[in-house]
Amino acid sequence: MNYKELLEYIYERHSGNVKLGLDRMLNILKSMDEPNQKLNGIHVAGTNGKGSTCAMLESLCMAHGHKTGLNTSPHLVDYRERIRINGKNILADDLIRMYLKWEDVFREYEASFFEITTAMAFYYFWEQQVDTAIFEVGLGGRLDGTNPFAASVAAITSISFDHVKSLGNTIKKIAWEKAGIIKPGQDVVLGDISEEAYEVISGICQHREAKISRFGKDYKIENIELKEDGTFFDYSDENVTWKGLGVNLIGEHQAFNAGVAIRAFIKMMHKRNEDIDLYKVKSALNSIQWQGRMQVLQKEPIVLLDGAHNEEGIGILVKNLRKIYSDRKIIFVLAILRDKNLEKMIKDVCSIADKLIISKNKSNRAAEVAEQVEFAEKYEADYETTSDVVSGLKRALSIADKDDIVIVSGSLYTISEILAEITSGEHL
Repeated sequence: MNYKELLEYIYERHSGNVKLGLDRMLNILKSMDEPNQKLNGIHVAGTNGKGSTCAMLESLCMAHGHKTGLNTSPHLVDYRERIRINGKNILADDLIRMYLKWEDVFREYEASFFEITTAMAFYYFWEQQVDTAIFEVGLGGRLDGTNPFAASVAAITSISFDHVKSLGNTIKKIAWEKAGIIKPGQDVVLGDISEEAYEVISGICQHREAKISRFGKDYKIENIELKEDGTFFDYSDENVTWKGLGVNLIGEHQAFNAGVAIRAFIKMMHKRNEDIDLYKVKSALNSIQWQGRMQVLQKEPIVLLDGAHNEEGIGILVKNLRKIYSDRKIIFVLAILRDKNLEKMIKDVCSIADKLIISKNKSNRAAEVAEQVEFAEKYEADYETTSDVVSGLKRALSIADKDDIVIVSGSLYTISEILAEITSGEHL
């Protein structure tokens, strides 16, 4: 079995087995001798920002000499992105070896695609003896396949509406689901969440004797400054004040994500009685490896990719574009999934786009072009349509002047198609 055959096999055999619940995952991990209980590190949930926060944590840990395992989802170009050690994707040979080792277990418990990936990440990180494991929640938290991780610190970046069919249609229900990752006695770091979400989570923490670090109370992010090459801010808590920090990711939200990452990292290091080096912190935050988050592909015209995929994410993206590029013409290439709030997302995009190019990505959940056009017309957008995302970007580039901004967004699936095109050696 080669790498391509492995991917085709697990996609075909296991991608339809999705079920919320932990029984299968717990049985799989028990068969593996519970590597999830032998790891230490940080578990990150949230509606938006959890992937970027995980990438920041990876960089902070690596800068301090930790052998670091990172598990995230989804991948953008290569499945191996989901499991990486010290910033490098798992080798294809290791993936094949692990799958074959545990194939009978995966079959016995009818494991889903996500459960297989997560179980292999747990096992691989234990096998490779990582110092710090970082796991990004896939969906929710309470019933997510990453839930069995015995992390020393849990973080919840944000709470807003997404996946409402699975997580609930109120902020309190969504908060309850995400708080399901919290284990007894953990340190819990909360991002900038609403009072009603905090009320739910604080109650759970009190019951589980977990200690909360709350944004704005126990730690702060202030003096945010956005530039075309990154985001700059001050961080402070009860023990330190660090001025002039910067991340090489663009957007006000990345300063808040960095706050969560820094606080979670500090809490973990204190538990381990390890020292933190401010110089290493600064270096780490300026060398984060994370694609598709206001990622600059080229200049003249500036081409940005952003994986905003729900109403909160698009709202944040629009806000950042206004702050950074208020005097520039913006051409927006958009392709959204049909299970999102199309009207709200497109309304926000129309408020800033001088030109809108509507496309459809290749996901089986993709919204049809006509579905998106309905709202583009409602909000009086100057729009065109293309059949696919790559064609949409090529069209945008053909009409853009060198001082314009071209942005591709609407879904991680959308930007992954652009990145795959570039990776394959094609020119846009």
